[in-house]
Amino acid sequence: MKKIDKVLKKYDYKSSRIIQILNEIQEIQNYLPKHVLEYVSRQLKLPLSSIYSIATFYSAFSLKPRGKHLVTVCMGTACHVRGAPAVLNRLEEKLKIKSGDTTVDNRFTLKTVNCLGACALAPIVVVDDEYHGQTTVNKVDQLVQNYEKD
Repeated sequence: MKKIDKVLKKYDYKSSRIIQILNEIQEIQNYLPKHVLEYVSRQLKLPLSSIYSIATFYSAFSLKPRGKHLVTVCMGTACHVRGAPAVLNRLEEKLKIKSGDTTVDNRFTLKTVNCLGACALAPIVVVDDEYHGQTTVNKVDQLVQNYEKD
């Protein structure tokens, strides 16, 4: 828990900084493990239910392990009408998982969001923090291959 203590100390053990704390913990752990949230709850004297409320409210947080690469497909109106459902379907086939799941080798986690605010690039897929605009079904295989290498 040394890394967690370092994060808590950085924010002076202030419960008002819980979002920043959870964000940094997730960067370290790649998700928010239950035992770590329990530890944070004790250290900040903040009810565990409050921490879970925050962790489940914000879609950026994950309570289950995520893959090395987070693949996010925008399903907003512009993306939807320009083919996002077909792109999502191909990603699910290629990765052999459904949205919300992680591949068995922990390489990829696939999720959807309602809007990424990049409608001019529709349909858009974000891998980690890299935006891939005008993604088509034909581009999906190459996109995945580019991230399988590392």
